[in-house]
Amino acid sequence: MIPAGYMAKRIYARPDWLNAPHVADIYSVSGCISEYFADYIQYWKHNGHWFFDSAEIIKSVAEEHSISLERTSLFYYEAYELEFNGKTWQAFGSEQLFTTKVTSPSEEKLEGFDVVTFYVKTAPECSPLSCNSIAEKLPTNEHCLLASFEVARNALDTGAFNEAEPGPYRIFAVYSVPWC
Repeated sequence: MIPAGYMAKRIYARPDWLNAPHVADIYSVSGCISEYFADYIQYWKHNGHWFFDSAEIIKSVAEEHSISLERTSLFYYEAYELEFNGKTWQAFGSEQLFTTKVTSPSEEKLEGFDVVTFYVKTAPECSPLSCNSIAEKLPTNEHCLLASFEVARNALDTGAFNEAEPGPYRIFAVYSVPWC
């Protein structure tokens, strides 16, 4: 797994249309349900994985643009080095136009693993576990995440995401991180 970066998000409860009663809220990498703290790309402070290298950068963007971080949760992400195009696994890298120097958190809690689409190959697009209701068919935890990397990879290899948004798909480890 490679360090991908940080994101502040507003976490929302499971939407009524997601028929997965074991899911309490959505910790997905994408911003489709639990939104990012801002439309952050326009500030051009993200790294080559389209996240932030540190929590401090998120705080400075929020302060500079008068964006409230109240009621946000901080997440740290690591990405599997390969992406799945529906048939094979292939290497991908960070966008070289952006500096990527992710600092590791001093404290983190692994919450689970998400599968995320990258059709345009820039920022994360959809998390099919929540966006496409794949959590109704696969065993997820209370945050709509898979229990392990192996479960995520096996689900992709066996076609569990074939009816979801178009890929390629990337696997992320999702960590909650306390605000300092």
